[in-house]
Amino acid sequence: MSTQEQNHNRPFTDDELHGLYRAIYERRDVRSQFLPDPIPSDVLVRLLNAAHHAPSVGFMQPWDFIVIDSVAVRESVLAIFEQENRKAAENYTGDQGARYRSLKLQGILESPINLCITCNRSRGGRHVLGRNSVVEMDLFSTCLAVQNLWLAARAEGIGVGWVSILDQQQLAHTLKLPNDVYPLAYLCLGYVSEFLDQPELQAKGWRSRLPLDELVHGNTWGEGLGNEELQAELANKKVW
Repeated sequence: MSTQEQNHNRPFTDDELHGLYRAIYERRDVRSQFLPDPIPSDVLVRLLNAAHHAPSVGFMQPWDFIVIDSVAVRESVLAIFEQENRKAAENYTGDQGARYRSLKLQGILESPINLCITCNRSRGGRHVLGRNSVVEMDLFSTCLAVQNLWLAARAEGIGVGWVSILDQQQLAHTLKLPNDVYPLAYLCLGYVSEFLDQPELQAKGWRSRLPLDELVHGNTWGEGLGNEELQAELANKKVW
């Protein structure tokens, strides 16, 4: 067995495991803490390469990456956000409405780079291995690319904010996407002044994280776990 094969097969060290779990637990959706410092090209390529190494059904790799540093393009996207955000605000009234309007939900101009991760819904041809029953698997695969990039960015000290309050048709028109390419994730990227201790929506009282032990079922929905050791570990609520 070659040294490279041995390295690929060996378990992660405790330090490597700690780094992985730290990236997961400390990942944040950043809106307000962006710094103007540019992201070096080699770092950005590492993030894109991490995204490109996400798993995909049928190895179809449906993603493309649009790196957006044009102020004019970002201003157009911001106008789409503001239009959609006004509509979204109408869903909430009273104290909740006031709280919603106080939230900062994008960093489109504050971040030095915007990135749109798209999904090419025709990549791989008409029949893609593993996609026959669930045709949305291309979208799910692209979400995994987003997650890969997000965790790698946290490890690099770079914040990411997903702007989801956008009209997708208008966004596709602004970015001149082909008809079969869907703008799955519009992201703001940049170094930040801080990573918050907890998700911003939790810190501002919008929602709290649900307890994991209330979300784990055994064998079928709503059935308790028969594994007492697993039950005890869930109750312990220990993180890495």
